[in-house]
Amino acid sequence: MRLIHMSDLHLTIPGELMAGLDTHARLARALATVRDQFGDAARLILTGDLAHWGEREAYEALKAALAEMPMPTCLMIGNHDNRARFLEVFPEQSTDTRGFVNHAETLGDTRLIYLDTVEPLTHAGHFGADRLAWLENELAAARHARLFLHHNPMVLGLPAMDKIGLTEPDRSDFADVIRRYAAKIDHIHFGHVHAQISGTYMGIAFTSVPSTGHQALVDPTEPDWLKGAPMQPWFHVIEMRGRDTIVQPIAFDWDGPIQTSGTEWDDWAKPEEAVQ
Repeated sequence: MRLIHMSDLHLTIPGELMAGLDTHARLARALATVRDQFGDAARLILTGDLAHWGEREAYEALKAALAEMPMPTCLMIGNHDNRARFLEVFPEQSTDTRGFVNHAETLGDTRLIYLDTVEPLTHAGHFGADRLAWLENELAAARHARLFLHHNPMVLGLPAMDKIGLTEPDRSDFADVIRRYAAKIDHIHFGHVHAQISGTYMGIAFTSVPSTGHQALVDPTEPDWLKGAPMQPWFHVIEMRGRDTIVQPIAFDWDGPIQTSGTEWDDWAKPEEAVQ
């Protein structure tokens, strides 16, 4: 089963730029690539920072763009989003009983669990007792699970970014729940860091997806400042093969030369030197 994972769209009011980028144009190219090459995907999953300043017009533009997609879309919010405005534009969006954008669905034998890690007026992630009980109930009932969220729930060793990851004590309490159900969780996917980072957490594989807009210049020596640049954007294609996961990064915005070659040994042989 195939899933598409995008994150950190940072859409503006159409016509406005974000850090010099037309994020709407980049998203349009990403969605066109999905339609052209991955139209059979089961879901398109967007893990937050949908709108850079949380403006209604940005959400309305996103809703119009997603209406053209051939597969269902699953939405989450990030620290740049405004939960109330998001829900006004997407009133069909499922929430938990407390109004958080926590929701889940089952595909095959896997529960896809989508988390709301947003707290107003802070860029750091939160997932306290008001949300942990919901997650624990989902994990307890699931046969297998896969988690999607915006903020990184673990320390990545990037001091400036880790300041705005999931905070303590929420990070510690979240880890306690994940540890208890680790055997059920196939993978954890998140955005927020604007870079592709992978590893294991509580023995569970995780992957962060780059932004469809600007990317981070990861710097483990920088304690305070987040560094970014309008580098090549990406999204991920997630291939679910039983309990196995293949994550394929898709560089959808490349417009330079493309070289092709065969796969036979001689296809890579060094060309003969020109006759003098």
